[in-house]
Amino acid sequence: MTWQLPYPSGRQPVLARNVVSTSQPLAAQAGAAAFARGGNAIDAALAAAITLTVVEPVMNGIGGDAFALVWDGAALHGLNASGRAPRAWTAERFAHLPQMPRIGWDTVTTPGGVAGWVALSERFGALPFEDLFTDAIRHARDGFPVSPVIARQWAQAAIDLKGQPGFEAFTPGGRAPQAGEIWRFADQADTLADIARTRGASFYRGRLAQAMADYARQHGAGLALEDLAAHAVEWVQPISVPFGDRTVHEIPPNGQGIAALMALGLLEHLPYRSTAAGSAARMHLEIEAMRVAFADLYAHVADSDHMRLTSAQLLDPAYLRQRAALIDPQRAGQYPAGQPGSGGTVYLCTADSEGRMVSFIQSNFKGFGSGVVVPGTGIALHNRGMGFVTTPGHPNQVAGGKRPMHSIIPAFVTRGGQPHMAFGVMGGNMQAQGHVQMVLREAVEGLNPQACSDAPRWRINDAGALTLEHTVPAAVVDGLRALGHDPQVAAPGSLEFGSAQIIRRLEATPGTGFAYAAGSDHRRDGQAVGC
Repeated sequence: MTWQLPYPSGRQPVLARNVVSTSQPLAAQAGAAAFARGGNAIDAALAAAITLTVVEPVMNGIGGDAFALVWDGAALHGLNASGRAPRAWTAERFAHLPQMPRIGWDTVTTPGGVAGWVALSERFGALPFEDLFTDAIRHARDGFPVSPVIARQWAQAAIDLKGQPGFEAFTPGGRAPQAGEIWRFADQADTLADIARTRGASFYRGRLAQAMADYARQHGAGLALEDLAAHAVEWVQPISVPFGDRTVHEIPPNGQGIAALMALGLLEHLPYRSTAAGSAARMHLEIEAMRVAFADLYAHVADSDHMRLTSAQLLDPAYLRQRAALIDPQRAGQYPAGQPGSGGTVYLCTADSEGRMVSFIQSNFKGFGSGVVVPGTGIALHNRGMGFVTTPGHPNQVAGGKRPMHSIIPAFVTRGGQPHMAFGVMGGNMQAQGHVQMVLREAVEGLNPQACSDAPRWRINDAGALTLEHTVPAAVVDGLRALGHDPQVAAPGSLEFGSAQIIRRLEATPGTGFAYAAGSDHRRDGQAVGC
């Protein structure tokens, strides 16, 4: 690993024995405070995550989903805390639509994140559950100054979500808070205190659950008390692929992490390492591998109980070799889905001196999610139902009790069977392709965590178009055009390229315990904090 910083972010990597990296400084400091109170990496992750629902409400909230990968000192564990569609949802309910709605009650699936907090705390935490809410409740009740980045996103949401049931709670006086303005939300503080006191029971079976169900009933929505009461997290076995001397791990479907693994597996069958770092030739192979992986993702991946193909089939080396053969190193192509033989977000990571590492992500999906806010609670409900399709017979077709294909994914890397790196890149479909780019920057180019995050990025957007950050050199842009791509260069300050948080374990000195290097994305307000 090199400590050089070849890209102009102005940030240095943070080195410490205990470290937390998040997209918002107050949340990072909440994680550090948990460490100071005797907590471990799991406690720090949860304190940061709970605080993020308050201080970065444009990207996540109490009414969202969550996933985690946890190295407990001996093994890697996966947690799927995503919710299912209301039982009242049927294919017929949405059959008249070419695609799922983007906002409103008909995008609201059961929010699973709160149950994820409880499950992680019960299994791995050292601090009392209520202790994890200290900073979040304080910021909600006493207020905090809104940052310019968040204010900009909030202002856009105020336009996009105007008129959605209850959303006026986040736009008092008909407007979003301005940069530097103090934001307080007492209802949210009370809700978090209720969740803390009842260990989440109020959210799924008590007062808060009743408030959500009653509001849904008022609007003829599908979410019911029975859906909330039936919610349960799932501990899952992570899926993985080898990449050089590393192994990259993701949560299995219903998440899109398998697309990152497929792209990395494809690159192992392409002349990737013979290309120069930062060159058009290298970026071309990255982009083409991602396009092939996305073709299979959108055709085959859904709730694992409803997939016709298994993760093992999609990650089979022989199948990946077959798919890689479609890619021309000299020309951009078009890729249909293959058929193997017999599938608005915040991310954070933490690590502690005893060797535990956490990769954690939670989201309301698109900005504030559905735009629906339950009165008197501060609960902004996600729009994760948007992840379903209405195509008859598709494995991801909407149905009651089914999990939608999910965009939010934490990632983890091991090396020689030991933890090496916890990382993630928030931002819709940018997440899987961001994971690919972070692994390549670290594993092939040897960059430190901050430099991995700083490097210019490419993105295949939701419409399939290729966009590049404005920091991509003009010669590379021209080189991609010569290879048959049609890249669009985004304006400075674009938020479409996601936000990365990365922690890499340093080589341990015998008898000294563990230490880490962390990076936090300069594209957001984030901060890595060590203690």
